[in-house]
Amino acid sequence: MMTVNAELNSTLGTAQLVRFHLPDPIDNVMRENEDAYRLDLCLTPRPGNARACYPNRWSSQRFERLGNVFLVPPGEKMQARSDGRCQQESLLLQLHSSSVDEWFDGELEWTSRRLMASLDIRDANIQGLLLRLVQEARQPGFASEMLVELIGAQLAIELSRYCNNVDTSTVAGGLAAWRLRVIDERLQEVQATPNLSELAEMCRLSVRQLTRGFRASRGCSIGDYVANSRIEHAKRLLATDQSVKAIAYTLGFSSPSSFCCAFRRATGDTPGQFRQRFNLTH
Repeated sequence: MMTVNAELNSTLGTAQLVRFHLPDPIDNVMRENEDAYRLDLCLTPRPGNARACYPNRWSSQRFERLGNVFLVPPGEKMQARSDGRCQQESLLLQLHSSSVDEWFDGELEWTSRRLMASLDIRDANIQGLLLRLVQEARQPGFASEMLVELIGAQLAIELSRYCNNVDTSTVAGGLAAWRLRVIDERLQEVQATPNLSELAEMCRLSVRQLTRGFRASRGCSIGDYVANSRIEHAKRLLATDQSVKAIAYTLGFSSPSSFCCAFRRATGDTPGQFRQRFNLTH
């Protein structure tokens, strides 16, 4: 079940603040949309082991992790699965394909690599623009429609840059699957965030090899990937009764204030605001 709590419209597309009620693990196919790019920014933790497959492109057994932000291109069928159940709040943005495609240098080919990169977009500019839409949806102000139009145009540009930067020629320079798995397993541990030296040692690589190979594999910097994982851990811990101070030190922040600043910069909410809204929806 999905409830729409707020909606913003412009000539470029539609943004909705929605709440999903997921009483059971999910296994469904998202309806194909020939005319729009679908962006999903999760504002609360996704259900456990959320993952997705492009069944028309990949083996039916291949499912990749769903990140905090994912993109479904026009005309693509995506199957989503999870092992958990939850109440989830998201920003859903439908951008008309003509508004995005005009920024691409020629017709974009949605290769397997680009489709994989679309499932976990960690680009700070894209996330920042989506969070600005969340703020506007919650508290619309003067010239709201014009502001939404401008943000939509910026998103179209940033998405085109992101997709074009996922260079298919660099696949050979990516990390081996076991190294990516080692990194993900380490980041799933709720403790202080690992530094680059620790991850490089685990992968038996130099820091330079790690950073270059990770970007080639995932289409984002490993620093952004690690920082986003820490924020996702924070969201899950804020859903418990642990104090903000305890959460800050558990995740390796130097102080509760530095944790609050980092969380607000990443989500647009303070930890207290996030916890209050989470409690209201559960």
